[in-house]
Amino acid sequence: MLEDILIFAIGAYRWLIIIYIFMSWVPNARESSFGQFLGSITEPFLAQFRKIIPPLGMIDLSPIAALFALYFAQIGVSSLFSYL
Repeated sequence: MLEDILIFAIGAYRWLIIIYIFMSWVPNARESSFGQFLGSITEPFLAQFRKIIPPLGMIDLSPIAALFALYFAQIGVSSLFSYL
């Protein structure tokens, strides 16, 4: 039960980051109330990866690293609970 909740939460957060990434392609989407709400949720996590991987011009690779980290966290939670 706890495993399912954690895996769902990590998966939902991954989707929020993906939506936030796609919002950067739409003009003024991040300035909307939903975009600001999504930014307040995702930016603190993404900022940790921007410290390590700075943007390369107009390309920001930190969301890709964040998505990989969340994927590995999801695998870690799943394997942790399989041993319990």
